[in-house]
Amino acid sequence: MRGQGRSTWTPGRYTLDNFGNDLVRFIDLVIQRPVIVSGLSSGGTIAAWLSAFAKPGQIRAAVWEDAPLFASEANPSCGQSIRQGIGPMFTLWNKWLGGQWSIGDWEGMQRAMSSEIPASMLKAMAAMAPAGSADAPQGPPQDLKEYDPEWGNAFVTGFATASCDHASMLSNVKVPVLFTHHFHQVDENSGTLMVAISDLQVHRVQELVTDAGQGFTYQSFPHMPHSMHGYDPELYAKTVIEWASTLA
Repeated sequence: MRGQGRSTWTPGRYTLDNFGNDLVRFIDLVIQRPVIVSGLSSGGTIAAWLSAFAKPGQIRAAVWEDAPLFASEANPSCGQSIRQGIGPMFTLWNKWLGGQWSIGDWEGMQRAMSSEIPASMLKAMAAMAPAGSADAPQGPPQDLKEYDPEWGNAFVTGFATASCDHASMLSNVKVPVLFTHHFHQVDENSGTLMVAISDLQVHRVQELVTDAGQGFTYQSFPHMPHSMHGYDPELYAKTVIEWASTLA
């Protein structure tokens, strides 16, 4: 995906519509047959976009793995915004590393983290990460080196979702959905969402999808970190395969 991994960085073009249309073309030109699409986190939000707006017949069903629906919008119609969740971390990366790593002050960012990121969020992020991730190398991890900090900032500013509000997108879903919900908490003192998506937001997601006439299967894994497919691939595969076996 643009802005991530070894894909191209595309300044000024990080939008949900662009991400989704990239995959519409990929399915058309490379896969060339209907698919079940799955995505984690922002990938789950892109899977939701495909569930609503892909070409007719492209998508059979969709897995939304701990997807931050509503919670990755700057001004959501339901629950906390990205600024009340992971947004401060995206802002930190953009500030100290810069778009396209134009600044790259890794040491400065490390020093600023305790003062610019709420302590409750740092604790929650540790809980959402797989065990053993604290043993990371001293410098930037490879996945962060390959990531354009402008990407996350596009969500914080609202640019990424300006042309695609989540309530409208979810009201247009056209395929059955499996939603897996992992570790989640809300800080009682600040109301900060210390997770990908709250129970309230998941409930609203389910309402909109079922009102659109589509099946919505909810699976809760409260002790699972953010990436179930990375942390426990066997459980992830078992969960998806069992659900997929129920599809028409």
